[in-house]
Amino acid sequence: MVLDVQRPRWHRLHARLRYLDPVQSPSLLDLPPIAADARLSYGDAPQQFGDLFLPKQSGRGALVMNVHGGYWKNKYDLTHASRFCRALADSGIAVWCIEYRRVGDPGGAWPGTFEDMLSAWKTLPRIAKQHSLNLARTAICGHSAGGQLALALASRHLEHPAKLAVSLAGVVDLQKAYDLHLSNDAVVKFMGGAPAQVPEHYAEADPMRVHIPVPQALFHGIPDDAVPVALSRDYAKTKTAQHEHVTYTESPTAGHFDWIDPRTPEFGQVRDALSKI
Repeated sequence: MVLDVQRPRWHRLHARLRYLDPVQSPSLLDLPPIAADARLSYGDAPQQFGDLFLPKQSGRGALVMNVHGGYWKNKYDLTHASRFCRALADSGIAVWCIEYRRVGDPGGAWPGTFEDMLSAWKTLPRIAKQHSLNLARTAICGHSAGGQLALALASRHLEHPAKLAVSLAGVVDLQKAYDLHLSNDAVVKFMGGAPAQVPEHYAEADPMRVHIPVPQALFHGIPDDAVPVALSRDYAKTKTAQHEHVTYTESPTAGHFDWIDPRTPEFGQVRDALSKI
């Protein structure tokens, strides 16, 4: 495990004070979404599509499939991730931000939600060909519950495996999410029961339990009040001990959404990790 060293504390504090200014910086969730360059389907269900954000010069930079969070619930969609995706595209990284069937949608929850991950990933070669994107530099990135889905996807034997799997404040330990009753037992609704009731589901879906052969980059903030930082801390320690390649970056100031907010220094760390694949 590699633990990134943060910038000098005074610099971080200055950036954080600017970000929290209630006049200049409204919440990311209160900002209007940014339009994508294209919307592409990967299935027949209404939720099986993705928004494509393209850099000005295509073909050389990385190609990222992004999975938004929301504790797997259909009350949350991909729109809040649009500014994150546009900022990555402006830096030269093409992003396909996917929607998927969630809890409350027909066919949502496990395993339908994960089947959407697989179908969306298998669509990447067609998208890369149509838009002259670099399929050799692909990554899977997920925020919050999307972090669980991204890492679970990276555990599978894919025809075009990702070069990097990224979790941003991710729910990377489903057993611990159950033990802590996070988001009103959201994991129980997603998995179709408690760990003792459907152990086979947790064995397939829990990033803590599956082997992930590709390099992983985890990011989490200590003040995160939506997904406790302990999930990523313990995950990084456990997986490193199992000889998986995990880089863990922890911020003393980052809230849950800071990693996908282009106005924060934490976004820059995520962008830099993706640009290096």
